[in-house]
Amino acid sequence: MDMDRFQIADDVAISRLAYGMWRIAADPDTSPAHVQAKVETCLAQGITTIDQADIYGQYGAEEILGNALATAPGLRERIEIVTKCGIVAPVGRHAGARVTHYDTSAAHILASVEASLRAMRTDRIDLLLIHRPNPLMDPAETGRVLDDLRASGKVRAVGVSNFRPFDVELLADNMHSPLVANQIEISLAALEPFTNGDLAFIQRAGMLPMAWSPLAGGALLAGGRPALIDALRAMAEAKGTEMAALAVAWLLAHPAGIVPVMGTNTMERIAALNEALRIQLDPEDWFILYTAALGHDVP
Repeated sequence: MDMDRFQIADDVAISRLAYGMWRIAADPDTSPAHVQAKVETCLAQGITTIDQADIYGQYGAEEILGNALATAPGLRERIEIVTKCGIVAPVGRHAGARVTHYDTSAAHILASVEASLRAMRTDRIDLLLIHRPNPLMDPAETGRVLDDLRASGKVRAVGVSNFRPFDVELLADNMHSPLVANQIEISLAALEPFTNGDLAFIQRAGMLPMAWSPLAGGALLAGGRPALIDALRAMAEAKGTEMAALAVAWLLAHPAGIVPVMGTNTMERIAALNEALRIQLDPEDWFILYTAALGHDVP
């Protein structure tokens, strides 16, 4: 199936929706065949972008994907892999860490990239993101190693995750390569980026905004916001769709070109991820959901 794509580098394009694997290790079935089936189900909808991070699954999720790629010749060439680095938590290969912390040193980033390449059985990462802004980051050192990784071909494009505008500017000012994406929390349960300058900055900088937890990890539809649930239910019924797809379509309707990162282990839900693409929202539809999420009308 054809799907809109965003060109983020000369040789890298991202699909309009991405499939996130942050929960993949929690699936009772992590066999290569089952993981391949998930990826193939995404591909059948035109979803080619797979989102990972070294820390997902206590540093085990990348290997789960890698096992599937190793047993399915040609699958790697049909997808783009996004992964992240920079968080050190006292689990998995970093079990000896005394405290969760951030490490954006050249040595750590290089070691993380090599570990990711080995785990995912691949020779390149299509988009590498620094997972969190590090208050101890040396921007010259971090920028230099990201430039070097891109020049080496091991990483095709670089970006950030959870960075505020000033964090982006600090790192970008110390790089030759462009920072092409910022993956942030944005949803009907996380509205701040629309008004605090984050999304405006991303647009102004020509970066790709990616949205993690576009359904707030499932909490968005759990009933904690009755007015929003009522608005979603009424509009979903009127449009003949599901509330989850409508909430994603609300993000897709924004002119910034937000790429929702969808994470689910249920095959039926994976097969329906592209339902959001068929839903059309006019500005009044958008503001009905926005104001329901706010809890009040706009001024």
